[in-house]
Amino acid sequence: MSAEVKLKELGIELPTPPKPVGVYKPIVIAGNMAYLSGHGPLKPNKSLITGRLGLDMDVEAGYDAARLTGLGMLATLKTHLGSLDKVTRLVKLLGLVRCTDGFDKQPAVINGCSELFRDVFGEDAGVAARSALGTNALPGGIAVEIEAIFEVQV
Repeated sequence: MSAEVKLKELGIELPTPPKPVGVYKPIVIAGNMAYLSGHGPLKPNKSLITGRLGLDMDVEAGYDAARLTGLGMLATLKTHLGSLDKVTRLVKLLGLVRCTDGFDKQPAVINGCSELFRDVFGEDAGVAARSALGTNALPGGIAVEIEAIFEVQV
């Protein structure tokens, strides 16, 4: 099924893609691979979800932040490619979770993004190799940062 049709079926409206906040490109296409730079949880009002999992955020709030991050990543893909239907598959996802030393639920947090991509691109094309890591700091105190590699049609 078309990813664009699936978005409509799921009632998902993509946000405006985030603008770079440093010297980098949000997406680079090399051959048939799309490399997405780290994205954070940007809310519609342009503020970011900040916090530390295990301290002032629970898994559900982290999951929501990761899903919001995934929506921004989809917006970057769509803006650059013209259509999400040009995505062949998600290859690799790297999720970073700002958390306390004792927090060990990083995979459950990053599932917010992983489940979104699965729902949009399907069980095979939308599920990739993945790493979910904890860290003590992320830019601006954001709760999660996620980057991805997609195979695309160019």
